[in-house]
Amino acid sequence: MAHDGQDPTSMTQTTLLPDLLELTRASLAPVETVLETAKGRVREMVTEGDRVSGKLIEAHQDAAHALAWLATYAQSLKQMQGWAERLKEDGKFGEVEQLIHQIAFGEYLWQVYGGIPMSQTEMVRLQDMGLSQDEMRALMTPEVMTLTQQGNTQAARTRLVELMQEQAANITTGATGLDEELEMIREQFRRFALDRVEPHAHDWHLKDELIPMEIIEELAEMGVFGLTIPEEYGGLGLSKASMVVVSEELSRGYIGVGSLGTRSEIAAELILCGGTDDQKNHWLPKIASAEILPTAVFTEPNTGSDLGSLRTRAIKDENGDYKVTGNKTWITHAARTHVMTLLARTNPETTDHRGLSMFLAEKTPGDDANPFPTEGMTGGEIEVLGYRGMKEYELGFDNFHVKGENLLGGEEGKGFKQLMETFESARIQTAARAVGVAQSALDIAMQYAQDRKQFGKSLIEFPRVSSKLAMMAVEIMVARQLTYFSAWEKDHGHRCDLEAGMAKLLGARVAWAAADNGLQIHGGNGFALEYKISRVLCDARILNIFEGAAEIQAQVIARRLLG
Repeated sequence: MAHDGQDPTSMTQTTLLPDLLELTRASLAPVETVLETAKGRVREMVTEGDRVSGKLIEAHQDAAHALAWLATYAQSLKQMQGWAERLKEDGKFGEVEQLIHQIAFGEYLWQVYGGIPMSQTEMVRLQDMGLSQDEMRALMTPEVMTLTQQGNTQAARTRLVELMQEQAANITTGATGLDEELEMIREQFRRFALDRVEPHAHDWHLKDELIPMEIIEELAEMGVFGLTIPEEYGGLGLSKASMVVVSEELSRGYIGVGSLGTRSEIAAELILCGGTDDQKNHWLPKIASAEILPTAVFTEPNTGSDLGSLRTRAIKDENGDYKVTGNKTWITHAARTHVMTLLARTNPETTDHRGLSMFLAEKTPGDDANPFPTEGMTGGEIEVLGYRGMKEYELGFDNFHVKGENLLGGEEGKGFKQLMETFESARIQTAARAVGVAQSALDIAMQYAQDRKQFGKSLIEFPRVSSKLAMMAVEIMVARQLTYFSAWEKDHGHRCDLEAGMAKLLGARVAWAAADNGLQIHGGNGFALEYKISRVLCDARILNIFEGAAEIQAQVIARRLLG
């Protein structure tokens, strides 16, 4: 939408900064300087003797978590720069991509200097990490000042949304930078979501129904449950990057469908990293084909994120088998699954993670009439706001039988370590789900803003509405690139718990912001259950909690940065 008397070509000249990539490249070093200073200041706060103290990190939690967010922003900008330069090299750095890049740097640089939102009411500032005014002035370079003052303008946001409307047929706003094979996978799963998921998702949500088994069977035929399982065990042997693309597009259709593969991913990773050869040969082909559906049984009513203090116990009997007794909660898709990756305490003398073991505990799938038919096991549904397609349950175990051969790795006391090895993949996959949910919010809000007329014109013509849509598109690309990077690191055999944690941390916030802004664009209609955006808001909210609440995620990132 050009200004009066201007055509779109002159608009381009006023919105796009000259020498954009040089500006953004030069702005990375000042951010890195400030990050290193902040790291040093926070380390001083939390060091006792010559060691970083967990107690002091907790005492200075605001500063430690501020550091985690600052590092996440620094990494986000770095990955956006890499994305932009690759596109430029490939001749794909068009006006849409340039605007996304420019707005992202303009906004995130300002937030680094003025305050990063951890949540709606928690802003973290450089001074919280002990930086002086003089140290903050490291950001006052000509390039940073140009980007903060001219990068994220109303004119740039308006122009981006104008181009988004012209390119409505494109799967994503802006080129993703992925290779042709991954984009083909994206198109395949986008078509599936449009055809088989989106038309029914809202109905499944409103009726609080399980996703139909035929959808699971179709996804199994497409290889979703064995996507990253090696070919020798019946999987497709594809990359984590492919898992990210599939999760993103399925979650864009409905987070429940995008999450169906999560438990298979966790179970397969547990078995691949910690299982015996017999366990790998027995379980992995069945997981890959979806002959069996797994569920993850870790959390307990009084532990939440504190997995080290689990109380559920597994006592070995005279036959070498185990009897499990205790309670678990927030178990997704528990009723109709065949095997549980079950974390329990095998050493009753311990009170921390060292006494925990992981089991592949078999159970009989239930139905509506009898959801938990296996002896020694009971369960009840937890009614939830969103994320409904697989349902959540509380489980009780009373001398529940687990075969001795189903102790993961055949060795007690390794359960916590085995679980930690899965967190990278699980958090990368959750970040991808967050990007998909955010994209869904943008899809729905964009359509509504175009269709809804107020005061004689479409909502999308009002600057604050188009600005919301533009920022959704920009932040989705930032979260997407951070997620792709964490997957790339994993695929190349690098430790990536830090990168995966950052992707999940930012992605969850972006999804919630997109859903909230999408509902705001709908006005009162967004509050009505019949509108899809109401479901997306409920679904988006869980992303900041599961697979590591935002506070836990920031704590983990901070400890890694300072360690």
